[in-house]
Amino acid sequence: MKDKILMIVFVLVLGSILTTALVAVNYLTTPVIVKNEEIATKSSILKALNIRFDPGNVEQIFADNVEVRQRNGTTYYLTKEDNIAFPYSGSGLWGPISGIIAIAPDLEHLKGITIIRQEETPGLGSRIAEAAYLAQFQGKVFTKGLELVQPGRGGRDNQIDSITGATMTSDAFISIINENLKEVVPVIRQGESQ
Repeated sequence: MKDKILMIVFVLVLGSILTTALVAVNYLTTPVIVKNEEIATKSSILKALNIRFDPGNVEQIFADNVEVRQRNGTTYYLTKEDNIAFPYSGSGLWGPISGIIAIAPDLEHLKGITIIRQEETPGLGSRIAEAAYLAQFQGKVFTKGLELVQPGRGGRDNQIDSITGATMTSDAFISIINENLKEVVPVIRQGESQ
């Protein structure tokens, strides 16, 4: 009986010590994690807007070049050149995809797209996050909706090449971009016209 009581006391003491340690680690690391996520988001915004920066001066470059605006619960970012960026998110083939879309001042052409998070198949669907794939979005007209075509067949100003072997991920990604543009651009247009 005495052994059982000692074992219960030992488990309770050890559990209390480990719980306290986990709470302390969480308390100490949460601000660092939040700050790193903020820097990653600002870096992604600057990259989508084609504003040069170094990892050490992200916050200063962002503060000097980007103004944060809100309209009807939508946050967007405006540069001195009137380029606009906003966050997007949606369901990809295997998980959520999120990032930043940047558009030109005419509210018709894409300036750039970045991906902050994606959970697509490594080596196939995850290629949507590669710079070469994302570069083809620059300058595309999105007012008619972006259209996915077979690789090498895109000739029109709204066509995007799919990724060979990852057509379903490419299709899901284009749908996410089109949906977010359709939803957010009218809010921005209304906010900037006032």
